[in-house]
Amino acid sequence: MSETTQQEPRNQEGRREGRGAPGGGGREGGRGGPHGDRGGPHGDRGRGDRGGGGDRGRFEGPPEIDIEKLISDPLYLDNQAHGVVSRMRDMDSGTKSQLRRLYNAVRRAVRAPESERQQQFVMLRARLAYTIARHSLRSLDSLEKLLLQVTRKNDAKGYERFRDLFEAIVAYNE
Repeated sequence: MSETTQQEPRNQEGRREGRGAPGGGGREGGRGGPHGDRGGPHGDRGRGDRGGGGDRGRFEGPPEIDIEKLISDPLYLDNQAHGVVSRMRDMDSGTKSQLRRLYNAVRRAVRAPESERQQQFVMLRARLAYTIARHSLRSLDSLEKLLLQVTRKNDAKGYERFRDLFEAIVAYNE
């Protein structure tokens, strides 16, 4: 019996090491899965303190997205979409289905009659804020700020570019 009790801790340690090496999911607590500690009670706090290289991992806040550049420059839109997806992969554990649901709401708001469009986008911003808070999707903060700019501007081209940006984010996140 003493051999069994001595071997059990070694087996458990061996299993933890084996799980952690290929998938990276062998974090303390064992329930992190591929997302590690991102979904824990502290959200993305502390992720920027991991030494790593350069500025990767330092998330003081997402950069502002300029609505005028977004409307006039398609490459800017593409770069911003890549940036949001990159921050999502580094910071959040958001699911593709959450993004798709939000994107569908954006599409519905763009298709709304012009007299109702601004109200639809105001409500979309509230929904986005709720989703960000509920699921700790801090990487989407820049989209919430952009949505405020778009709603204040109340321009059809701005609404369409916001939809295009969101579509690119959904596509790059697949």
